[in-house]
Amino acid sequence: MQVTSLLSRDEHQHDATNDESCAACGHDHEHAPVRLWQTLVGVVFVLNAFLVDWMFERGQIVASVSAFLGAITLGYPIVWTAMRDVYRGMLGINELVAIAVLAAFASGDYKTAGVVAFFMLLGEIIETRTAEGARASIESLIKLTPTKARRITPQGEEEVAAKDLAVGDVIRVRPGDNVAADGVILAGQGSFNQSTITGESLPVDKKPGDEVFAGTQNLTGVLEIKVSRAGQDTTLGRVRELILAAEKTKLPIMTIVDQYMGFYTPLVLVIAALVWAFTRRLDNVISVIIFSCPCAFILATPTAMVAALSAAARLGILIKNVADIELAAKINAFIFDKTGTLTTGELAVSRLAPLGDTKPADLLRLAASAEKYSNHPTAKALAQLAKEAGVPLVEPKEFSETAGRGIQAQVNGSLVLVGRAQWLRDNQVEGDFAKSVDLNETEGWSLIFVAEGKRCIGWVGLQDQTRAEARESLAELKENGVRRISMVSGDRQPVANRVAKEIGCEEAEGECLPQNKVEFVKAMKAKGYQVAVVGDGVNDAPALAAGDIGIAMGAAGSEVAIHSATIALMNNDLRRLPFLIKLSRSTRAVINQNFLFGVAFIIGGMTLAALGKVPPVLAAAMHTAGSLIVVFNSARLVRKGEELEHYQPQPAPTPPSRPASPSQRELEPKLAT
Repeated sequence: MQVTSLLSRDEHQHDATNDESCAACGHDHEHAPVRLWQTLVGVVFVLNAFLVDWMFERGQIVASVSAFLGAITLGYPIVWTAMRDVYRGMLGINELVAIAVLAAFASGDYKTAGVVAFFMLLGEIIETRTAEGARASIESLIKLTPTKARRITPQGEEEVAAKDLAVGDVIRVRPGDNVAADGVILAGQGSFNQSTITGESLPVDKKPGDEVFAGTQNLTGVLEIKVSRAGQDTTLGRVRELILAAEKTKLPIMTIVDQYMGFYTPLVLVIAALVWAFTRRLDNVISVIIFSCPCAFILATPTAMVAALSAAARLGILIKNVADIELAAKINAFIFDKTGTLTTGELAVSRLAPLGDTKPADLLRLAASAEKYSNHPTAKALAQLAKEAGVPLVEPKEFSETAGRGIQAQVNGSLVLVGRAQWLRDNQVEGDFAKSVDLNETEGWSLIFVAEGKRCIGWVGLQDQTRAEARESLAELKENGVRRISMVSGDRQPVANRVAKEIGCEEAEGECLPQNKVEFVKAMKAKGYQVAVVGDGVNDAPALAAGDIGIAMGAAGSEVAIHSATIALMNNDLRRLPFLIKLSRSTRAVINQNFLFGVAFIIGGMTLAALGKVPPVLAAAMHTAGSLIVVFNSARLVRKGEELEHYQPQPAPTPPSRPASPSQRELEPKLAT
């Protein structure tokens, strides 16, 4: 039957006390227990009629009364819904169902009327519960936000309602608690399960300064968090808004079905009248009307869409308009931003080059120790590598930093300088140490030199690393029929060329301003490509809007990212992109299967019914079975992408460099690549 089923059409009025809860749910409530109980009562009466008729030869009156009561109980909600639709000027499928039940009732065969009504209600109950189950898997996100929070005040800790939290409040989150609002960690460390937001299955370690999201669960540690977004402004609140907005949108085919459904019911009634004129058999007419209810046909698209939205949301892919699911199947060109999309957007150490008899571990220890109190990205990259390699750091003394040039500090009694080559020369470091460099800074390398005393002991090469799964993901896109993959970047052309070579991208455009990116997108669309633009959603908003589909990477916590694209990836896993293409194509295939089955089922069923081959009771059972076949066929999409939930990306290939010393080879497995 209709997606807005006859069981869910009975809207109830909310009093003032329920307004808040109703606004939160986002859809009409149902009195499901009452309807189920009513259905069970009707079934008992109908079954009793069959039993009495079978066991007692003189029990016809009792059987008829029991069947009459059962038919009234089961048929009432169907007929009442149809009458209300007619009163509102609506003519649709509910009226066909009501006519079938009334025709069976009018024939005096109350048992048949009861059985027909039961099967129609049973199909509706199962269809409604199945669709709502898929939706509930998404809507359950909302329930993850706790209703209470522990707010820290000058007087101590107090428990307040989560809705009363304001930006700037400090809350305490204990192990096992769900975070009540988006915020930044002030104190403490913990491991967070944030699969509900980003789709990542593995816990993520957080420390002071890191951002946390409402609805994620703190697994370990006690933390103090400063609230940055609360209520509906949180990332989880934005996620909910997108889900509800997507469910309100329709595919073009769904709109067409809605437009012509008003003509369908009169057509069926004409066919039923012709069947009566030629056969003079009411059972044939009833069966024709039952088969004419295009439940399987109408459920073809919405059930597949709900299942696809559920599968995508589970992996942190938020789709604003369901039409984009269909459009994604037609995408044959991808345009990627570089920084923060194909690369991590953060500097990482890719090369340690000790000079003389200095060992790589000593070079790393001195450089990272001297940089320990710096907030520069190079300092963070050195500290990260030292941590991964297990190199202990020394507490620096007399630390000082000259912005844009370098730092100096006392490490183990020696003066250590870390910075640009000119910085070392200005501090009287001897030797032409720059000659040892065999890397090209124009290709995106950032070089820092390290000196102990007045002698340069080596240099460190850092670069913005490509994402580990980038090459694999782009190759998979090509395997799925994407004909053109391009990268546009505001960075220098040599840097763009290097990154493109590392990830297997055939086309790279560097030194692009935002307007140049938009022009690049429009030029590709003018050549007939269906274009998807992928960016970080902040500085790429114009280009994202210019594509047929705009996909924002790493949108968790970013309001700009969520609103600048038609699809938002809550994490930075590029493997979600080929999955999106495959999900789209699978969804389209399932919809086509459902449509073909629905049309064949209606035509075949009505033909058999007109020939008197299918009695009304069997027609009702077959109608229910047909609807369930469509629902369960669509439900297969819910499990799509399960292989990505525990995916571990393979390390990207290390950029070529000169032969390493034995001690350097020991460190290279620890290098961020």
